[in-house]
Amino acid sequence: MRTIDDLLGEQDLRGRRVLVRSDLNVPLDDQGRITDDGRVRASVPTIAALTEAGARVVVCAHLGRPKGSPEQKYSLAPVAERLGELLGRPVALAEDTVGESARAVVDGLQDGQVALLENLRFNPGETSKDDAERGAFADQLASLADLYVSDGFGVVHRKQASVYDVARRLPHVAGTLVQAEVDVLQRLTHDPARPYVVVLGGAKVSDKLGVIESLLTTADKLLIGGGMAFTFLKAQGYEVGRSLLEQDQLDPVRGYLQQAAERGVEILLPTDVVAATEFAADAEHEVVPADAIPADRLGLDIGPESARAFAAAVEGAKTVFWNGPMGAFEMVPYADGTAAVAKALVAATRAGAFTVVGGGDSAAAIRQLGFADDDFSHISTGGGASLEYLEGKELPGLSVLEDSGPVSGGKE
Repeated sequence: MRTIDDLLGEQDLRGRRVLVRSDLNVPLDDQGRITDDGRVRASVPTIAALTEAGARVVVCAHLGRPKGSPEQKYSLAPVAERLGELLGRPVALAEDTVGESARAVVDGLQDGQVALLENLRFNPGETSKDDAERGAFADQLASLADLYVSDGFGVVHRKQASVYDVARRLPHVAGTLVQAEVDVLQRLTHDPARPYVVVLGGAKVSDKLGVIESLLTTADKLLIGGGMAFTFLKAQGYEVGRSLLEQDQLDPVRGYLQQAAERGVEILLPTDVVAATEFAADAEHEVVPADAIPADRLGLDIGPESARAFAAAVEGAKTVFWNGPMGAFEMVPYADGTAAVAKALVAATRAGAFTVVGGGDSAAAIRQLGFADDDFSHISTGGGASLEYLEGKELPGLSVLEDSGPVSGGKE
């Protein structure tokens, strides 16, 4: 896989139009303000390197889940403003993706300037399952540039026009972020320093079935928290009250528990939980044993005993991968378990362990709880992409970059 370093080392980019696929899918509040700019900050190194080399940079990205047509609440306008602040230069925002505004904005770029196209998912071709429809949109995107840089790691597991099809139409390289993410994941999958501890949380076991099966062959310990823990507890014969439960996953989970025992992989489950009467911050709640959750309550966090056990396992590790919060961290009464795991990762990092926070809600949680990015070895921008990589799946947005041809492409 060729990288932006190859591109910068081989070519004079002055006058060249470079299309950069970034991941700028950030959370917004009700007023349209960015609440976590981590992905925007992660996109800066690649864009800055290109502008400093004199390229005319055309950034494309998506935000949210619009249904193939423009929706104001999903506009990238707040992102353009924040990106400009971080780059220290204005970022022109096109009013569309491949229409008249996009062409005018791109045509108006001078060397070292940056434009951002409006939300890719305002166009049905971006996410279409029809190769022809997706390809037609990719043709329009590709016509805006001479070269393509893939830097949106959070979407490389999607076979989408801006991720996969454009790379088949333009000379292409991986950006700084994609390169860094792949390097980290290779370190997790190829002879990780041991003990190797994986912490999995979040709502659903079904979202992580494949990666659990894969990790049973590589990890030394699996710590299971969050909503998914209750399916594991139920599989062991415990009643879980009104807690989140995937009944149809009980047999696979029993199989994983058996495999773990056969392979000598330790699975740690909560021994106590914070059980509430409702999914609400002001609901009545108490700490109860994991095998004695009242029938009228639902578990919303791991309890203090579990938090101590999880923290001890993390602090004793040489490699840690964490994906998914331990509870409903957005609400203060149920944030302690996630905070305990985060503190343990910080301690492990300071002790020399390689610690990776696997994107998505985990990254949002650590920032909301007041931890700094550099408290950890790496914070991924792509939770789903990271999990699929660790599962051993082929990621379309990476496989399409794996050709060895020279980076080339003439000016128009």
